[in-house]
Amino acid sequence: MAGIGPLSQDWEPVVIRKKAPNAAAKKDEKAVNAARRAGAEIETIKKSAAGSNKSASSSTSLNTRKLDEETENLSHDRVPTELKKAIMHARMEKKLTQSQLAQLINEKPQVIQEYESGKAIPNQQIITKLERALGAKLRGKK
Repeated sequence: MAGIGPLSQDWEPVVIRKKAPNAAAKKDEKAVNAARRAGAEIETIKKSAAGSNKSASSSTSLNTRKLDEETENLSHDRVPTELKKAIMHARMEKKLTQSQLAQLINEKPQVIQEYESGKAIPNQQIITKLERALGAKLRGKK
């Protein structure tokens, strides 16, 4: 079939054009220099707070003053002494090491160390796990 009849093409020519430069490209140094060489008008505007962080820091003087006047000492709650002693006592009664207890409740041994030393921030879920594993009530009245 290659040799029958004249060859014809039904395709339309496709023209690919470059996109017009966007705002970021217009501000580019190369584009500005090219426009100057071409003799185009270039508008330059000096921004009042250019190169400074004034807009972000204008309200900080108020915040800084409030922080300076603040006298309240904020800190996280720590494990109470009664809870530390109760965890240690119950663990010793069960003859468990800190790492064995940690393995029982699926936590790291460091968590048990922090609870027994009083450095941990109390987490009710972990305390509940400890109560179940040790079979002792650690919170509230005994």
